[in-house]
Amino acid sequence: MARLRILLLAATLAAMAGVPAMAEYPERTVRVIVPVAAGGGVDVMARMLAQKLGERLGRQFIVENRPGAAGIIGTRALIAAPADGYSLLYTPSSLSLTVAINKTAPYDLVKDLTPIINVAISPYVLVVHPSVPAHDLKEFVAYAKANAGKLSFSSGGAGSASHLAAELFKSVAGIEATHIPNKGMNPAIIDLLGGQVQFMFAGVPGLMTERSGRLRPIAMAEMRRSALLPDLPTLDEQGLKGFEVANWAGLLAPAGLDAAIVQKLNSEVIAILGLPETKERLQTLGFDMLASTPQQFGAQLTKDLVRWRDAMLRAGIPQN
Repeated sequence: MARLRILLLAATLAAMAGVPAMAEYPERTVRVIVPVAAGGGVDVMARMLAQKLGERLGRQFIVENRPGAAGIIGTRALIAAPADGYSLLYTPSSLSLTVAINKTAPYDLVKDLTPIINVAISPYVLVVHPSVPAHDLKEFVAYAKANAGKLSFSSGGAGSASHLAAELFKSVAGIEATHIPNKGMNPAIIDLLGGQVQFMFAGVPGLMTERSGRLRPIAMAEMRRSALLPDLPTLDEQGLKGFEVANWAGLLAPAGLDAAIVQKLNSEVIAILGLPETKERLQTLGFDMLASTPQQFGAQLTKDLVRWRDAMLRAGIPQN
């Protein structure tokens, strides 16, 4: 019997010797694909996290920008890579929006990807031109109803998050307004500043650059107040229950990544997010920290898909 136990122990140790220990990950350079152009907030965050991960794990994490086709090019490059932890994707929430607006989805959020961590969120703000005599949601909705069909709103483009947020808001609040699309958020904000439109849903980073007070924030489009604008109540607080629209940024991998690697990366990023300099940098970029679990991130992807498709349906916008 003793001899048998010795033989079994030897066989177990031999088998374990053939399995790489989790402590060995990563053993080589890790590629972090960013499906947007270099220089923006998401790209800056990706480079910051890549540097910190490299310092903590002793291997290089190199950012590779693969912009184009609303993020599809970079995302497909990630999906085509092996699920071994050496190709990751750091992406904004256009990841789910792109699936929602296309009749033929370019990828499957559940089957093609492994969520690791939703890092940070940049909420949208309902903001109006000063000529609008409203300082809170109730006053704005009353004004819009009293001027039915006379108001217009700008966005970063037809089918963009800022557009769909406003369409969903119109439907839920029961108001009418005309959409004036632009080629990007900066031109949309310029239209609002110039009074060509009366309101829009703008990202916090865009508002942070508009410091002259020429625009009036009405409400935060998030379920909790933002540390970036802590005195601004949410739409939910002001009566539009459950209304939530934001641009998040998160880390994913190809489908099938080993759960131990997922957990290791999640834990490492959370540790990085706990550093004072990281928190300060995120706020400078216009983001609130999230630091989700992989499961929470997966649920967010599904929730986004439902919300964007609902917004399109309510607004009568056909899928591409």
